[in-house]
Amino acid sequence: MAFELPKLPYAYDALEPHIDARTMEIHHSKHHNAYTTNLNAAVAGTDMEGKTIENILINLDMKNAAVRNNGGGFFNHNLFWTVMSPNGGGLPTGDLLAAIESAFGTFEEFKAKFSKAGITQFGSGWAWLCVHKGGKLDVCGTPNQDNTLMPGVGCGGTPILGMDVWEHAYYLHYQNRRPDYIESFFSLINWVEVSRRYALEK
Repeated sequence: MAFELPKLPYAYDALEPHIDARTMEIHHSKHHNAYTTNLNAAVAGTDMEGKTIENILINLDMKNAAVRNNGGGFFNHNLFWTVMSPNGGGLPTGDLLAAIESAFGTFEEFKAKFSKAGITQFGSGWAWLCVHKGGKLDVCGTPNQDNTLMPGVGCGGTPILGMDVWEHAYYLHYQNRRPDYIESFFSLINWVEVSRRYALEK
C-alpha cells in the first residue's frame, strides 16, 4: 500500500485567526502532498516498501536523503495536523499533566522550554515533546524534517507533540515573527490527542 495524504480533521479556515486558511491550504495540499508523493517514489522497489512509516524511520539509513527528508516530512505533518484543533488550547489534564509537572516543574516551565526549542531552531525545523518508555517526557528541536524516531536524532523517544517552525508554516500571516506564531500555537494544541498518544507510548 502506498502512503496517502491524510485528510485534515477540520477545514482549512478552522484554525483562524491563529493560522490562516491560505497557509493551511498550501501547507497541506502542496508541501505535505509533495512529501507523500516523493516518499512513495523513494521506497518503491526497496525493502522499505509496504512497511509502516514508523518502522522505516526507526531503522533509517540516515544517508538516504530522499527517505530521510520525505519520510520525515510525511510523518511529521501527519502528527502536526492531529495535535491541533479549533477547540484546542488550555491545559492538559490527568497523567499527561502529571508527567509534564514531573519532567519540567510546571506547565509554564514546559511551555517556556518548548517555545525556546522552536524559537532557537536555526533555519527550518521542528520542536518536539517526546515520551520515553516508562513515561518520562523530554523536549528538543530537530532541523529540517528530522524527528526523534530517527537514529541518533534529538532527544530520542516517540514524539507526541510537534510544532512546525518552517517558514511555510507561518510566514504569510506572521512574516518573521516566529515567537508570535509559537504563542498562537498554544491556543490550538489538542491536548486530548496528545494525551492519547502519551498513553499509547509511555
